[in-house]
Amino acid sequence: MARGGNRRRIDRVPGERRRRLADLLARALPFAGGTLTLVALGWAAWRFAVVGDLLRIRELRFEGLSRATAEELLELSPVRVGDHLLAADPDVVASALRRHPWLASVEVRRRLVPPALEVKVVERRAAALVDLGGLYLVDDGGEVFKRATPGDGLDLPVVTGLPRDAWVERRAEVEPLLQGALALLFRWSERGLDRRAPISEIHLDPDAGTTVWAGEDGVEIRLGHGDLPEKLARLERVLAAVAAEGRRAEVLHLDNRRRPDWVAVRLAGSGGGPGTSGARLPSSR
Repeated sequence: MARGGNRRRIDRVPGERRRRLADLLARALPFAGGTLTLVALGWAAWRFAVVGDLLRIRELRFEGLSRATAEELLELSPVRVGDHLLAADPDVVASALRRHPWLASVEVRRRLVPPALEVKVVERRAAALVDLGGLYLVDDGGEVFKRATPGDGLDLPVVTGLPRDAWVERRAEVEPLLQGALALLFRWSERGLDRRAPISEIHLDPDAGTTVWAGEDGVEIRLGHGDLPEKLARLERVLAAVAAEGRRAEVLHLDNRRRPDWVAVRLAGSGGGPGTSGARLPSSR
């Protein structure tokens, strides 16, 4: 028997190390096999979902369309049917669709089952036409958003008197005038004057102020500058009084600065001279 530091250790039980290694392998192989199975299944699922057709976009669904069409928006969209859903960026799609002039806002969301992009839009509401060297549509927020075309099929009042060069070069000065014209339209409708005499044109002049043509007969109504609520109240009473007499007004002046509570009326058939009359109205509505 070997002694001291050179003594070699001898297994007490022959084959014990081999049995331990065999047991370890027996326990490890099922775990390794399960792991490999999961990896294989994950890889197959990834291939099926990402590379395959499971998450391919089948449809772009649009909600809220009236003026814009789905075909027009599909032309603008950077994403097409058949593209991968996870690769489609909703913000990028929304930004592209907002280039359509009729769209005020766009919201895009992914839907997994079935794979689709849902697009919810809010369209602009055209409030008037504005003549800027050509007729353009302006929405109720005062934004000029597109050139008018016969296909728009809109019967709207026209705002005139705004030179195109002024709009381009001094927009900050001109935009409040357009806003004022839209405010006039709103108040006109609010008082119910649009039912009696719908506005066909609002002309803006830096010196003479605002002049309106309204009604089927195109009565000219000179409002001048400022004090719009009180002037509309007087106008409403004058139109009612003229109608009660069975007469028709051609021109109404509410722009007398010296006598703001007076309304001068030229009746149809008066010839614009002696037939012109003035009336002092009470200040109350």
